[in-house]
Amino acid sequence: MSTEHPTPPGQEPQANAPTEAPAEVNPADEIATLKAQNLDLADQFLRAKAEAENARRRADEEIGKARKFAVEAFAESLLPVTDSLEAGLAVQNATPEQLREGAEATLKQLKSALERHKVIEINPGAGTKFDPHQHQAISVVPSEQEANTVVGVLQKGYLIAERVLRPALVTVAAPK
Repeated sequence: MSTEHPTPPGQEPQANAPTEAPAEVNPADEIATLKAQNLDLADQFLRAKAEAENARRRADEEIGKARKFAVEAFAESLLPVTDSLEAGLAVQNATPEQLREGAEATLKQLKSALERHKVIEINPGAGTKFDPHQHQAISVVPSEQEANTVVGVLQKGYLIAERVLRPALVTVAAPK
């Protein structure tokens, strides 16, 4: 069984004959269409470029504000410490006990302000494994402790948001 359609008598079958005649394209119309498309694309490009520039400018402004307000919040948290120090200095005939009590209270305020801003102490205990990322060895001393462990802390170090702001200055046990 064949799927071909019978050809009417008197006509020859045509191989792949087009069903419609191609429309004549006027070159002037084609040029005008292309110019319109070009203008539209140029306009879209300029708008996209302006949008990107505005986004960059807004991002720069936001970064500037974030820096400004980060310092502002930190400074604001230190104001009570300043107030406490000034109040302590205003007392004329304070006893040594009063001075010590005031200094301890002020130190507590300062540590609290630092912790609120993620400034954390590095104060390794004796016997802690020496960590060159957080500790700076000032000297190596003979000790009964295991080698390369902290013997003593000369100055505390500090982390800020898990990044070393200042390493702890330590003495380290020498190998036996």
